[in-house]
Amino acid sequence: MERKNKLEVVSTNKSRYILPSLLTLIGVCLGISSIKFAMDGNFSYAVLFLVVAAILDGLDGRVARLIKGTSDFGKELDSLTDFVSFGIAPAFVIYFWELNKLGKIGWLIVLFFSVCCVLRLARFNLTRFDHNEQWKINFFEGIPSPAGGCLILFPLMFELSNFSSLINLKIITPYLTVLVSFLLISKVPTFSFKKILIRRKMTIFLLLGVGLFFVSIIQFTFETLTICCLIYLTLIPVGIYNYKLQLKNANKFIDEEEHQDIL
Repeated sequence: MERKNKLEVVSTNKSRYILPSLLTLIGVCLGISSIKFAMDGNFSYAVLFLVVAAILDGLDGRVARLIKGTSDFGKELDSLTDFVSFGIAPAFVIYFWELNKLGKIGWLIVLFFSVCCVLRLARFNLTRFDHNEQWKINFFEGIPSPAGGCLILFPLMFELSNFSSLINLKIITPYLTVLVSFLLISKVPTFSFKKILIRRKMTIFLLLGVGLFFVSIIQFTFETLTICCLIYLTLIPVGIYNYKLQLKNANKFIDEEEHQDIL
């Protein structure tokens, strides 16, 4: 009896590579869709789609490592989609919202942000660490592109929140976009949150915090997003201090090893 061939889209031993890439592709679809919402003047959905894209971007890599589905194809796909979702889409959203009022200067700022984002992604792809520098995995060189894309949307998030009655932040939009562009290509160390160790006793508090976060997102969406942006900005100087401290300890450890070898 002849054995019937089964129709397979991908071989069984490689099917685990699909899920991370699928999350990445969903993210880029959300990023492109946010541009459409911005063109229609629906900026609330434009911001929400980009935030969800940023969350998926943070999940795809972790899912790939968890199910052992990392691949060179996935890494390249992730970088290309990051440029679309966080290098182009947020810049267009902020342009349709406020920067278009500045004419050619506003468009120049959009181009500047996009160029800085692609340069940051290219540098990230070439970043390699020696065996004695593995602690640097916990840090990015400059802010990551998803964070940059969300930060330039901060004035828009503030405008959509109830905080807008306190002060008008539209005026800082071009200056913030330029500042974030420089932070993208800078060598300022920022937390990557790739390796976070949680004690078993603290798990219950972590789950409680995640639950409260999602409740606040549902009830006070843009207020919560605004506060998250502020928290991230305050974490930048903390990351710089922590990086310098760990670098000092690492150099001290290397000096001690060299001294022992000489003896």
